[in-house]
Formats: sequence, C-alpha cells, structure tokens
Amino acid sequence: MSATDYFSKRRTIRNYTDRPIPESLLKSIVERAMRAPTCGNMQLYTIIATQDPEKKRMLTPAHFNQPAAVGANVILTICADYNRFSRWCRLSDARPGFDNFLSFLSATADAMIIAQQIATIAETEGLGTCYLGTVTYNAARISELLELPELVVPVACLSLGYPADEGEETERLPLEAVLHLEKYNNFSDEEIVALFKSKDDFPANTRYIAENNKETLAQVFTYIRYPKEMNETFSVEFLELLKRKGFLKDDPTGK
Repeated sequence: MSATDYFSKRRTIRNYTDRPIPESLLKSIVERAMRAPTCGNMQLYTIIATQDPEKKRMLTPAHFNQPAAVGANVILTICADYNRFSRWCRLSDARPGFDNFLSFLSATADAMIIAQQIATIAETEGLGTCYLGTVTYNAARISELLELPELVVPVACLSLGYPADEGEETERLPLEAVLHLEKYNNFSDEEIVALFKSKDDFPANTRYIAENNKETLAQVFTYIRYPKEMNETFSVEFLELLKRKGFLKDDPTGK
C-alpha cells in the first residue's frame, strides 16, 4: 500500500484476533518510533506495555472495559515523564527545574508525538490500533496500577492487535475547516453549519442520534458522550494528580 493510500484509508481497529504480537516486533516498532521529534531531544516519555493477561485484567476496568482494551494483545500506556531526565540532571551535578506545568506540557507533547509514531508504524506492519481516550479519565488509577513515580503521568494509551475486521469507516471535516491560511478564519454561523454537515449527515451518525433519542449529533456529544459534569469531575481529578506528581503547585513560582 502506498503512503497516500495508507493515510487516506486508515481506520481505527477495535476488534482483534487472538494472534500474539511477537516481542521482537513490538520492540522494533517502539525503537523506530523513538526517532520521532522530541522537545530538546530530551525524550520526555516512557511507554509501558501491558501484555500479561492478569495485568490486563486489572488494567481494563480503568478503560471502562471497552472492547478495544479487553481484546487487545498489548496495551501501551504512554506517559509524560520528567522523572528520568530530572534524576539524570541531579546525578550530573545539575539542578532540574521541571516540576511545573510548562514542563508537563512539554513532556505531554513528546508522549503524544511518539504515540502517533507508534500507531503509524504498527499499522504499516499489519497491526490494528485504537487510542483509548479513557486514559486521562482514570489517570490516577492507571498511575497506581503501573506504579508511576513522581513527575510521571499517563497521557495516551494505545491498544494493539492483529485486526479481526476492517474497522468502521469514519467521516472527517473538510480541509477548509482545519487549514487556515495566514490567519485564523473565524467562520460565520452559516459556515460552521456547512462545515459540520458531512458529520451531521453521515449514516453512522444519524443512527447514533436515533439510538440515543436526540435531535442532533451535537446533543449526543454534549449530553451523552462528553457531558459538562463529567468533564468537570475528571478535570478536578486530573489536576489533583498533577499536584501529587509534582507538576502543579498552588504557587507556580514554588515560593
């Protein structure tokens, strides 16, 4: 498959066969992904592979037991990690100053970049992947299960396995919705409606609206999938975790 075909036709895979992923392949995928760009070449990430059935059984409730997690051959938890780099600094007679929110953002960017690099390489090797968005919902529980130390926070999660099906087709916004030339294009109300029409009219989405007894797709997103109350609850929990992990202080100056 050409690069053009791969990127234009790729799909998320949530159902996997029982075929195991060879350890050599998993290591090769991650090693190649490590060539991804990184903040200051500090490589502010750690990837934890969960493959043991019992450990997966303990981890999957944190991902709401969704099929993509339960049936995965491997669950990769990608963490923003300033612990390793800070320890190296101290051992090298340097004083690290990375226990702050800006450093967390830098490490999160590194983690997300390598996560996508892993997904792309894995898919070109014939594997299926699925991002598990629940990682930030239950970051504290995942952190506990994986015994993450200070300055290490889970920010992305990928399930990997050999595909049991082709996955579901999904729609995308038109190019002009996301590519703005020279300056931000603050669309009119009419333009916003037009840009989202492909999502509103997509057959799977119209079924989703009916199944949830709503009138619009936007109502499904705001009242069913990502309601305000849930967002606020998990926001508080995640901010508390950042405090416990040393990335967030009541006084950002540390005084």
